[in-house]
Amino acid sequence: MGSKTLLTVDDLLRVPQPDLPHELRRGVLRLVTPAISAHGAVSARLLVALAQHIYTHDLGALFTAEAGFILERDPDTLLCPDVAFVSRERLPAGGLEPRFLELAPDLAVEVLTPSSRPGEVRSKVADYLRLGVRAVWVIDPARRIVRSHSRAGRRTSAVHLTEDDMLDGGEAVPGFSCRIAELFADLRR
Repeated sequence: MGSKTLLTVDDLLRVPQPDLPHELRRGVLRLVTPAISAHGAVSARLLVALAQHIYTHDLGALFTAEAGFILERDPDTLLCPDVAFVSRERLPAGGLEPRFLELAPDLAVEVLTPSSRPGEVRSKVADYLRLGVRAVWVIDPARRIVRSHSRAGRRTSAVHLTEDDMLDGGEAVPGFSCRIAELFADLRR
């Protein structure tokens, strides 16, 4: 049997201007394909709603899917949530540097596409929570639902929300809320 070479974050940094973004999951390189229009519209609406709250109250920083977070080393895991939030007190003192953040965001959001595989999504959510993310929102534009996953200590919980519900930031994004239907306003019924 041959052995599989695991990559590091430093290896990923040496990829010359990749055509598409990549993530590392336990040292294995994964290509992230371009998103469909519904994905982009929902991500943008959520980003704007979060930005209005987070920047008005100086809570921290928001990141888009282009930003990678190093969540573990040896083997390395670097993930790029569609939207992420890091609270002010957890950001590097003196500001961001031109490198990946080596910390778990307080909030990681994944917006599903038709090619999203349920098993991979569940695995990614489990990884996020295991590696220190406080809340993970999985948004399903096709079904117009949000699954809100959170952890408190060693316990995790998941809540299934519909368009009639409010999305609450909980401890991850204190004071934030928005009607879920607003996230899907641009989508065809």
